[in-house]
Amino acid sequence: MAIPVPPQTRATGTTLRDFNTAPAEEAVRLLLPCLHSSRWARSIAAHRPYPDLPALLAAADEASYDLTAGDLAEALAAEPPPRLPPDAYAAAHTALGAATAAYEARFGHTFVICLDALPASEVLDRVLEAIRSRLTNDPEDERQVAAEELRNLARGRLERAL
Repeated sequence: MAIPVPPQTRATGTTLRDFNTAPAEEAVRLLLPCLHSSRWARSIAAHRPYPDLPALLAAADEASYDLTAGDLAEALAAEPPPRLPPDAYAAAHTALGAATAAYEARFGHTFVICLDALPASEVLDRVLEAIRSRLTNDPEDERQVAAEELRNLARGRLERAL
C-alpha cells in the first residue's frame, strides 16, 4: 500500500510553507518559470509570507498588473510559442507556424495564450482562432491581451509549482 501524499505537496516537493520560508533568491528562482519577469518575481518574494494559496495568487495577479512595458517585454521574450498536441496533423503545424510568424512580425513578440484546462482536442482550433482574431488588434490592445494571457499562465504555473 502506498503512503498517501498530503494535498499541499506536489511533485516538486515545494509547499507554500517551504516557499514562505525559503531565502529570497530561492523564492525568486521558483517564481521565474511561472512568469519570466524578474521584477514580478522579486515583488512576490518580497511580500512573503502568504497565509494561503489564494492570497499568493492574488498577490501574483496584483504584481502582474504592475508590469511595465519593459517587464512585459522581458516576460514575452522568454515565453515559448504555443504547442499543438503531438498527434496534430502536419498541416496544423504548418498553419500554426505561419500564423505565429505573422503574429510575431506584427507585434514583435511571441504569441501567448493560456490553454489550461482546455481539452487537447480543442487546442488547435482555439490557438488558430485566437491568433487570427488577435492579429486584428492594434499594438496597445494586443499588449493588454498578451499581459492578461501571461497573468493566466502565471497563475496556473504557480498553482502547479506549489
